[in-house]
Amino acid sequence: MVTIRPENDFDFKDIRLVNTVAFGQKNEADLVDALRETDNYIKELSFVAELEGRVVGHILFSKIEIQTESGMVPALSLAPMAVRPEYQGQGIGSKLIEHGLRECEQRGHKIIVVIGHPEYYIRFGFGQAKPRGLDVTFDVPDEAFMVIELVAGALKGAKGTVKFPKEFDEV
Repeated sequence: MVTIRPENDFDFKDIRLVNTVAFGQKNEADLVDALRETDNYIKELSFVAELEGRVVGHILFSKIEIQTESGMVPALSLAPMAVRPEYQGQGIGSKLIEHGLRECEQRGHKIIVVIGHPEYYIRFGFGQAKPRGLDVTFDVPDEAFMVIELVAGALKGAKGTVKFPKEFDEV
């Protein structure tokens, strides 16, 4: 039975390992570590999936902004989301995302951006961001740049450029 819970300080090493083995590189693990040192980090929105006392998955939501003509609109980034390779395909990632989206909504967040596999994230309600009036400052395939409104109409008037913190530049 998989348990989804907020991360704690004792999980940092395990979270780093999960992200490193899931992505086959340390960039995403470095991103998590770097974000923890910023004001964009929200400890209550970093979750682990635990199975038989072992951390097997992790998801992080952090603060970003959408720069519009009338100012900045707050949003969250879903990144990274990782599951140890030997546990992939068992629904753990889905549980992390579903739990995370519920927690974000309960905490009053309205918009979440993700860059990822469209065939995966669409099932959670994400859709392409460009047709919704959003752009990004780096090169990413349109289909991989996605957004979800946790509150209907949250993107109304939020057309503009998604600004990721500099910590994302290394990913």
